[in-house]
Amino acid sequence: MTDVAEICGRAKDAAPALARLTAAEKNRALEGMADALERRSDYLTECNADDIERARADGISSTLIDRLTLTAGRLASMADGLRVVAAQPDPVGEVVGGWRRPNGLTVTQVRAPLGVVAVIYEARPNVTADVSGLCLKSGNACVLRGSSTALASNGAIVDVLRHALAGAQVTQDAVQLVPGTDRASATELMQAKGFVDLLVPRGGRALIESIEQHATVPHIIDGDGNCHVYVDAEADHDMATRIVVNAKAQRPSVCNAAETLLVHAEIADKWLGGALDELAAKGVEVRGDERVRALWPNAVAATDDDWDTEYLDLVLAVKVVDSIDEAIAHIGRHGTSNAEAIVTDDLKAARRFTSEVDSGSIFVNASTRFSDGGEFGYGAEIGISTQKLHARGPMGLQALTTTKYVVWGDGHVRE
Repeated sequence: MTDVAEICGRAKDAAPALARLTAAEKNRALEGMADALERRSDYLTECNADDIERARADGISSTLIDRLTLTAGRLASMADGLRVVAAQPDPVGEVVGGWRRPNGLTVTQVRAPLGVVAVIYEARPNVTADVSGLCLKSGNACVLRGSSTALASNGAIVDVLRHALAGAQVTQDAVQLVPGTDRASATELMQAKGFVDLLVPRGGRALIESIEQHATVPHIIDGDGNCHVYVDAEADHDMATRIVVNAKAQRPSVCNAAETLLVHAEIADKWLGGALDELAAKGVEVRGDERVRALWPNAVAATDDDWDTEYLDLVLAVKVVDSIDEAIAHIGRHGTSNAEAIVTDDLKAARRFTSEVDSGSIFVNASTRFSDGGEFGYGAEIGISTQKLHARGPMGLQALTTTKYVVWGDGHVRE
């Protein structure tokens, strides 16, 4: 057997035992995993430093190095995320609905684990801990396949987590990392029918296209984040500036950072120049349409491609629109259903935006940076689904379960 087949086989064998774990047993393991991350933080930082050194030598972009880096704060957040997951209600066995039929049968719909969840991800070692914790709490085994960029970091995190699982008397095969980083192993994982119950990709367009081309297992697309902020005619100026600067510049390397700013013409001449000055002070390159450049000459001329680009960098496309209708239409053509925001004091405009914009997360007077499982209270996320089945938006514990019907009778037979 290949490494991937062997790992998937062990995960499938481990899944029934994980599904039987009580909430107390899972929570004890999660607390132990969190403690272990904190206790071994020096070891994890050293391994991460090796990855960062190789990435710089290979000429990796600064945005990817930012994603790769495990600071003390990010390590603490990883541990805290596991504790938040532990504190959440156990979804396994939750009764979603129930009713009694006229013939006396009692029908209940309950949550159950998926079984084996595989995640392919790039340069985000924190994903290793997030996925491991969410899968354990939801009763699933996880198979992780990271990138070469984070090879040492991912291996170290998995090593720490598996030792913690053993200490909590939970099978270590609950968390497994596919060795190596060749494309063949990723393709094999995409095609592990009979073993993998859900595959989630966490990466760029090339990974998504590979999934769409090769995957034969059920999968959810964690797609591009071409996120928009629309500043309406009735927006509070100071609030709009705070939100736009945060959405773009607070951490530009992530998928919920804003990539396009749409500004209503009625507010543009009074507000836009000052806001772009603040963005420029943060190092943001502005790519604007003709109306933007007339108001702020420092802007680079935007091309048609700019409206469809996920920069993941300090670059922002800016367009002046004449109405909320034009803003909604623009988002419909160019958005990726990750996160969209409106800044407005007009309740009618806000309701139109939330009703008509098709996206997994829509924010009113708040930054798109809140499109995140941790910020939603999930503790962590396995991804942000940009499709509509079976989950959408930031994915927490419930997205890692399915449902089954449990029907109670008393000797019932069908006539």
